[in-house]
Amino acid sequence: MPATLSEQERLDRLRLIRSENVGPVTFRDLLQQFGSAGDALDALPELAKRGGRKRAIKIASSTLAKQEMNEAHKLGAELLFVGEKAYPPLLSQADPPPPVIAALGALHLLEKPSLAIVGSRSASAAGLRMAATLSRDLGDAGYVITSGLARGIDAAAHKATLATGTIAVVAGGLDIVYPEENRDLYEKIKEQGVLVSEMPPGTRPQGRHFPRRNRIIAGLSQGVIVVEAALRSGSLITARFALEQNREVMVVPGSPLDPRAKGGNRLIKQGAALVESADDILNWLEQSPPPLFSEGAEMPYASPQAPPPEPSNSERQHLYSLLGPTPVEQDELIRLSGLPARTVIALLLEADLAGRLVRESGQRVSFLEEQPEEVE
Repeated sequence: MPATLSEQERLDRLRLIRSENVGPVTFRDLLQQFGSAGDALDALPELAKRGGRKRAIKIASSTLAKQEMNEAHKLGAELLFVGEKAYPPLLSQADPPPPVIAALGALHLLEKPSLAIVGSRSASAAGLRMAATLSRDLGDAGYVITSGLARGIDAAAHKATLATGTIAVVAGGLDIVYPEENRDLYEKIKEQGVLVSEMPPGTRPQGRHFPRRNRIIAGLSQGVIVVEAALRSGSLITARFALEQNREVMVVPGSPLDPRAKGGNRLIKQGAALVESADDILNWLEQSPPPLFSEGAEMPYASPQAPPPEPSNSERQHLYSLLGPTPVEQDELIRLSGLPARTVIALLLEADLAGRLVRESGQRVSFLEEQPEEVE
């Protein structure tokens, strides 16, 4: 069985992910290098300084982390840390997984097989009917349906599976209902399904939060089904995350005359499975083995690697000279620099903590020559 984190380690991990310039990739690299969140927190100031940071990095306090834990408890939510037994097993296979999520409701649904259904907020009547029918039939077949609690297709999928199991991943804190028109649905999911968020309570959703939400939707699911998506739809972001995480992407085709179908139809042209019924989806899944669970795996990041020697200034300057505003894959940086992989990872970690690195999908990174000004 997976190990259980100590209360101190849980607190320190929450502090670490809430600290400035620490995202899931940086969190993973820090834990792999230092083994414990406490040691990683102690190292943050020096690492950021090495990366060229001019001001002290802001580290989340114990008081702030305890406050977040208390607020989650008052809501009736649980904080689930990656590596612990209650953390969704399929989400733990994301690269990297969210270090901590908050879940409110029927947590046992997070352990069941799940499929995501996503699509247009301004869906057609036919699209809404199709989303509801697919969701209901897949729910009857034993799948929990995951979506993003948006208006349109998301709401139709949730409503159809309240009885069989639904997971709503939200972009803000669990105590913030967005959009307001879905408040009644939110309350029903809280009672019958489960709500999930990566954000602290009280966080109001902003544009930058929605891709993170979409990544979790894909990570919780064996596959993503798209029902009506325009060319610039957020549903296409969810589909991209699904592909990056080795999950299936399936699309209900639409009329070429309807702009709401153009994004989904393009996915079909690019190789996504065309599906028209729950039977099509179930048959496709039978042909494609689901992502593997690492059941019984040891606690992620529990055993620190021997830290690499501190990179020299010449190594740092050499790697930084290869970085610019155009994203480049990390493996390509290792090849071009001729530096050991661990040295490159350590240097990228320093630059990230200094606020000079931009991480993009596909393990690509780009460089900000000037450190952005901080707003107090």
